[in-house]
Amino acid sequence: MNTIIGIQGITGSFHHQVAQEYFNQEFILDECLSFEELVDSLLAGKSEQAIMAIENSIAGPIIPNYALIDKNNLHIIGEHYLNIHQNLMALKGQKIKDILEVHSHPMALLQCMDFLKKYPNIKLVEDKDTAETARRIQEKQLKGIAAIASKTASEMYDLEIIAPEIQTIKNNMTRFVIIKKENSFVPESEINRASIKFELDHKRGSLAAVLNVMSDCKLNLTKIQSLPKIETPWKYSFFVDVTFEKYEDYAKAKSLLNIMAEYFKVLGEYKNTKI
Repeated sequence: MNTIIGIQGITGSFHHQVAQEYFNQEFILDECLSFEELVDSLLAGKSEQAIMAIENSIAGPIIPNYALIDKNNLHIIGEHYLNIHQNLMALKGQKIKDILEVHSHPMALLQCMDFLKKYPNIKLVEDKDTAETARRIQEKQLKGIAAIASKTASEMYDLEIIAPEIQTIKNNMTRFVIIKKENSFVPESEINRASIKFELDHKRGSLAAVLNVMSDCKLNLTKIQSLPKIETPWKYSFFVDVTFEKYEDYAKAKSLLNIMAEYFKVLGEYKNTKI
């Protein structure tokens, strides 16, 4: 029986491309048009695993997604990096001069702003998904409307690329995480990356002390992001990603941080796939 994989977006989206590259087996897609809907799919048992964008090399971390994983006690079991190539596409026969509006996901629009600024008369419209926008243009034969999406989406929905690879930075990479409702067993010998969350007492030097412990335990801090605790003014949660060579170094740091922090939680322990 094929595994059901939840993705944000539809067939032809970047999340779909990640599913194709990450899973070495046949799967069924559960298409969700928001990350909240994606989480609901996992919690309700509609999907067995899900793919979630978590960080972009241009736009930075997608902090609300870390919060979604944390709030719903989901587990990160893997990661995948995807080079993002954004293309401007429309119904066949149209040129850039014919375009009145560009529709796409806000992250895609943000990644292409240098190109879009060259055409100040074109209206930018935020949408839920890159591929879904491309599909709608074809289904409704929307003239004067262009989408920003992947080459796969242009082929799947029979649109013409009128400007290829328009992302501002050509080396544009997004990191995706694979999440599950229950944790999966990954052998310690394969684990060299972890995503954690902690909260600290609001006093001088508390964060510095934690960072020193990570350094002393030979952890490489790859990302740290604070998020305010809405119910407690001036108090913050820290979402941190670390990599390491030896699991025992990480295990030592984890035991120390569990003592030092007011609250400590592991969001996932998995294999670092970044080359």
